[in-house]
Amino acid sequence: MTLELTVTTRDPHPKQEAFVNSPAKRKVIRAGRRGGKTTGIAIYAVERFLLGRRVLYATPTNEQIERFWYEIKLALDEAIEAGVFVKNETKHSIELPGTEQRIRAKTAWNADTLRGDYADDIIFDEWQLMSEDAWDSVGAPMLLDNDGDAVFIYTPRSFGSKSVTKAKDPQHAAKLYKKAAADETGRWEAFHFTSYDNPHISKTALAEISRDMSRLAYKMEILAEDVEDVPGALWTRARLDETRVTSHPDLYRIVVGVDPQASSGQTGIVVVGAGYVEGDPEPHGYVLDDMTTPEGASTNTWGSAVVTAYNKWNADIIVGEVNNGGDMIEHVIRTVSGGKTVNYSTVRATRGKYTRAEPVAAIFEKDDKREKVARGHHVGYFPYLEDELCSWVPGDDSPNRLDADVWAFTELGLINSWSIW
Repeated sequence: MTLELTVTTRDPHPKQEAFVNSPAKRKVIRAGRRGGKTTGIAIYAVERFLLGRRVLYATPTNEQIERFWYEIKLALDEAIEAGVFVKNETKHSIELPGTEQRIRAKTAWNADTLRGDYADDIIFDEWQLMSEDAWDSVGAPMLLDNDGDAVFIYTPRSFGSKSVTKAKDPQHAAKLYKKAAADETGRWEAFHFTSYDNPHISKTALAEISRDMSRLAYKMEILAEDVEDVPGALWTRARLDETRVTSHPDLYRIVVGVDPQASSGQTGIVVVGAGYVEGDPEPHGYVLDDMTTPEGASTNTWGSAVVTAYNKWNADIIVGEVNNGGDMIEHVIRTVSGGKTVNYSTVRATRGKYTRAEPVAAIFEKDDKREKVARGHHVGYFPYLEDELCSWVPGDDSPNRLDADVWAFTELGLINSWSIW
């Protein structure tokens, strides 16, 4: 007697169908909110599972697992009820007993939670919020035994997003998408669809929600466009790349700029030094380090980080804004330093944030008419600082790293020869 069972998945819309049927071994999917990426990847996962493969779905939090898990259970319900497949709600797994055939959904907020497993297919959802190590150090080796496949899914993270992320580089998902899009071997493939490409959501409701979003958030979260630079921002990534260096000359002065967190947020801690380049009579500024503390760090934690930066770089002075807790900063630093000598100075914001930041941004620009070279440089890469510099526009609240950076450059006196202060 043959038992016939039905496996029912939703009908994929054309954009979902494209990545479900793609033969590429590495797929990167960039999709708008409610664009159907999780439902689409559930269809993909079920199809791979029914081919006898071992499928691992990873996402940052348990809440994000639920939609995927619901779709998987719905598709395989009849076979589960018949006892053909075994479901484990605790492990979020469905398997064919006595075989390696399995679907499992796991959280991967910490990359190490994926260790100890292997897969024929690994899927990373909300990839933009995950640590790069989840793939580089853990995920990729899991595919070695069977030359497995990988899928990366993300929605561009708007610059105003408060989502907590484990990414070392906030642009890492966008960079992977570029890599996939540029691949000509067929091993990688990139897929892009917007919220509007999902025929199952209300276009009226989507239009209403879109009205409440900023233009930039709409582009990133609804149209699923990667935006590297914000129109009107004082810095651009191209400019930072053009002026980036791998080393610096002897520095005659080093400053630690501090912008403390308010009731929440991060404490910006940026180290900048000044030195002379052969052939240029004017000094150049070099961003040396970004030691900004995580969001919500205790007073003792960020105070210790400031003193650590001061000692690590043998800095000449720490500067903090008196308007934003200047006296408090000094008290914290003196307390944390344990009586050791720490040179600290307050600065007072007498002009608006744009007026303070614009001359610092100008240091990174060339002036061909006056034969002036750019005098601002990042020594290496500082992805979170650069994200803030290239996304802040006048009128927005300025982020902590940017403010700390501006205070440090200002204290070094580098802006006087090019800009009216």
